[in-house]
Amino acid sequence: MRSVVRLLLLSTFVVMISACATNSKQEEVLPEKTYYDNARKAMNSGNFNEAEKNLDSLETYYPFGRYAEQAQLDVIYARYQNLDLEGARAAADRFLRLNPQSEHADYALYMRGLASYNLDIGLAERYFPIDVAARNPGEQSQAFRDFSDLLNRYPDSAYAADARQRMVAIRNRMAELELVAARYYIKREAYMAANNRARYILENYPTSPSVEEALIIMANTYDFLGLKKGASDAIALLRKNYPKSDAFNDQGEFVADVLKQENRSLTNVVTFGLMGDE
Repeated sequence: MRSVVRLLLLSTFVVMISACATNSKQEEVLPEKTYYDNARKAMNSGNFNEAEKNLDSLETYYPFGRYAEQAQLDVIYARYQNLDLEGARAAADRFLRLNPQSEHADYALYMRGLASYNLDIGLAERYFPIDVAARNPGEQSQAFRDFSDLLNRYPDSAYAADARQRMVAIRNRMAELELVAARYYIKREAYMAANNRARYILENYPTSPSVEEALIIMANTYDFLGLKKGASDAIALLRKNYPKSDAFNDQGEFVADVLKQENRSLTNVVTFGLMGDE
C-alpha cells in the first residue's frame, strides 16, 4: 500500500514539475526588437494572426519601449487585414487616446473610418426586404464623421484624397438607402412617408445620383395627395436638372407614375396567382 502511495505522490510531483516547466516556457519574454521584427516579418508574409500575437506581446511587456507607438499602429493594420474591423476600430481609438499629438494620428483616423466604412459595405442588401424604415445606418455615419474629422484636422494628409472620395460614396449610399425606404413605403401605399424620404434626399444629398428618382417620387406622391403645387415644383426641378429623364415623353410631358407601376405590379402578382389556382 505504501508503495502505491509513494508512486502516486511521485507521479503527482512529476506532473507538477512538467506543468511548471511548460508555464515557464510559455512565459518566456523575448527582447523588444525580436517581437517587433517577428511582427513585421509576419505582416510582410501575410500572416496577420502571428503579427498580432507578437504585437500584443510587445505592448504587454514593453508598453513604453522604443517600438510601442509603431506597434500600436501595426495592431490597427493587422486587425483590419484580419477582417477584425471592430478590433481595428478599437485599436485606432486606443492609439488616438494614448498619442493625441502623434504625427501618425491622421493614419489612425483614416483606418478608423475605413473600418466603419467596410462594416456596412453590404448595408443596402441587408435593408431589403426587411423593414428598412426602422433601421439606422450608423456605421456609415460614423465613417463619414471619421473621414470628416481627418479632413478638418489634417487637410494635407496623404489619406485626405481617398477620404474625400469615400465621403462622396457614403453620401450616395445613404441617399440610395432613403430611396429603398421610399420604395418600401410606396409598396405599402404609405405615400406621405415615401414623400418625406424623397424630400430628405433632396435636402440632404442634393448632388447624389438618387435625386432624379426622388423628384419623380415627390411629383407622384404630391399629386396623389392632392398637393398640385408641390407636384408641379418637383416636375419643374426635374425638368431643369434632368431634361433627358425617362420621366418625360418625346413631347417633354411628365409621364412617369411610380404609384401606378407599383399597383400594376401587385395586380399582376394577384392575377398570376389566380391563374395558377385554376
